[in-house]
Amino acid sequence: MQIPSNLMLLTPAEMTAADKAAAQSGIESYGLMERAGAAVAASALRHYPSASCFMILCGPGNNGGDGYVAARHLNDAGAEARVFYLGDPKRLHGDAARALSDWDGPLMPLSSFKAIPGTVIIDGLFGAGLSRELPEEAIAVFDRIGQTALPVLAIDLPSGVDGLTGAVKGGALRAERTITFMTRKPGHLLMPGRELCGELEVFDIGIPARILQAAKGEPIDENLPQHWEELLPTAQLETHKYRRGHLVVFSGDATKTGAARMSSLAGLKAGAGLVTIASPQDAFATNASHLTAIMLKPVQDADDLKDWLADERLKTFVLGPGFGSPEKARQFVALLANRHLVLDADGITAFKDKPEDLFALFAKGPTRLVLTPHEGEFARLFPDIASDASLGKIEKARHAASRAHSVVIYKGADTVIAAPDGRALINANAPVWLATAGSGDVLGGIIGGLLAQGIPTFEAAACGVYMHGEAGKRAGKGMTAEDLSQHILPF
Repeated sequence: MQIPSNLMLLTPAEMTAADKAAAQSGIESYGLMERAGAAVAASALRHYPSASCFMILCGPGNNGGDGYVAARHLNDAGAEARVFYLGDPKRLHGDAARALSDWDGPLMPLSSFKAIPGTVIIDGLFGAGLSRELPEEAIAVFDRIGQTALPVLAIDLPSGVDGLTGAVKGGALRAERTITFMTRKPGHLLMPGRELCGELEVFDIGIPARILQAAKGEPIDENLPQHWEELLPTAQLETHKYRRGHLVVFSGDATKTGAARMSSLAGLKAGAGLVTIASPQDAFATNASHLTAIMLKPVQDADDLKDWLADERLKTFVLGPGFGSPEKARQFVALLANRHLVLDADGITAFKDKPEDLFALFAKGPTRLVLTPHEGEFARLFPDIASDASLGKIEKARHAASRAHSVVIYKGADTVIAAPDGRALINANAPVWLATAGSGDVLGGIIGGLLAQGIPTFEAAACGVYMHGEAGKRAGKGMTAEDLSQHILPF
């Protein structure tokens, strides 16, 4: 699978390796910096043609070098450019030192920076490789800039944002636009980095794709159809409902039936051939009065479920939406340990006191379990991982997936889908209005519908999250979870 460089994700370490490999292949490293700085200047002039002045903040590394080059190109284009440096410019080396030597305009220490109305800030202090807290001098300037309405154009990433995790290291600028080079970094997609980047532009400075591909080691990418669309089933003339799979969704009691119905409809819309709600007796009439294409089965307790599971065609289940009854949830999950199961909401909470019991049920064999926790549910199942401040969201999701031998969908504005083998995808297509009651129930049903069709667990989870985001876009602002189900379209 070949992904275009502008859609690739490279970690900061991988990008450093690609830069080094490019230089070793004969590509002049300063030529790359020259093209990067020129791209920054061009972006600044294109988007801010009426700026009275460009104030370029240059740090002690190659990000600062890009800033010096950008300042020179802005100056050559007739714009006023002023450079403010952090650290001792005499300590620069390599390409950054050369970039500074080519700049003959105003050069002032960062501590003297004062915001002037009508100017545009170009942030070249620190790039994606930042791994330490920002110096207080930089944070003080950020605070002054933040009190103004001046636009910020960030080079690579807004300074203060960790390129691997998207976390803020002490403080960060909020950019209106960010220009990065060759590929994006995880920090461009993970929160709060994604929000702080503003509009993101990826510019090709000339590193060959083969070098970028060779540098990529971590199986971390954006969740895009290229990662799973080839595994989706195609419609065939001999297809019938059982070939497209049978999905079962468990209902809660008579006062909590809506979540299961939304989940069931989502599974049907996602392509499952047959969907059944397994309902307790007190909710049977309520469910029956609202169902048409979805079937209904009375399942009161573990004995009823055990009898029903004699039907080998029952392979895929969703448990959790509106389910209630933690004890019954644990009993049901134990009976489903050799089937495919999407566990959400009440199903996750049922194991908060002894999550190891859940993990033990699915510890062996192929991955059959999909967990869909939001922040709070994640902390209930994986309290030590959740509280580890040294880990970013990707690392937390990967550790959790390995421990649980499951696919973990760590939900949020930057949902991460992780597999036990270390693969991780960051989802970025979900609109903000998806954060509404019942949205997670719909997601569980979509994933269940895909699993029922035989799609591998990780790919079904990733495809489901993406479909969920696309449905949210189609539903539009003001949507409810009921609206969302109507906008699901299978690939």
